Amino acid sequence: MGSNAERTILRCADLTKTFFEGPSAVEVLRGIDLHVRAGERVAIMGSSGAGKSTLLHLLAGLDDPDGGEVWLEDRNMTQLTAAARGRLRNEMLGFIYQFHHLLPEFTALENVCMPLLIGSTTLEDARQRAADMLDRVGLSARLRHKPGELSGGERQRVAVARALVTRPRCVLADEPTGNLDTRNAAEVFKLMIELNRELGTSFLVVTHEPLLARQMDRVLMLEGGDLVERDMSSAD
Repeated sequence: MGSNAERTILRCADLTKTFFEGPSAVEVLRGIDLHVRAGERVAIMGSSGAGKSTLLHLLAGLDDPDGGEVWLEDRNMTQLTAAARGRLRNEMLGFIYQFHHLLPEFTALENVCMPLLIGSTTLEDARQRAADMLDRVGLSARLRHKPGELSGGERQRVAVARALVTRPRCVLADEPTGNLDTRNAAEVFKLMIELNRELGTSFLVVTHEPLLARQMDRVLMLEGGDLVERDMSSAD
């Protein structure tokens, strides 16, 4: 039924989350409905503290909602055990953060290998696939370098390679260029778009950057706990 592009990879229904600050309840998410189709690029924008990172954590199964459901393809994440959720997350999702979260004592190659080794990939196969992905992001000469020996832009490209090395269905990115200068941010933007087109991986990206948002298929604004679609064609 329908083409592959119409297949929903990640979705949530009526997602709610409330935090308590002393006696006060802060309703961060108020019945969020969202879907991301195969190969689709979706941006989530909004002011600081609006709940964008909270939403990503719920969609990844890293935190539990107060209400609602999260589905990865045909699997209801909210009904899985923590262990089963972790296995599904490793198999189907990739992650890119504002700060690269690379392990400083390991090389670029070893960092990119790790998501594969968490699964059942052999060390030899993991090293080959990691080397191939690092080559794809332009870092074939940096395989043996540790994060401290890489520039900020290079570290973030290693993080992109790590997110994509398992060929996930969807990458969740939380301000992936927020810690980079304009030139390096533009390079990482371009790389993410190229890999999305080449691999067919969906991207759900939290960003403050209009430049990146305009390159997405859809832009959603998180305002007052609700998601509203926004037309970025005339945005500054």
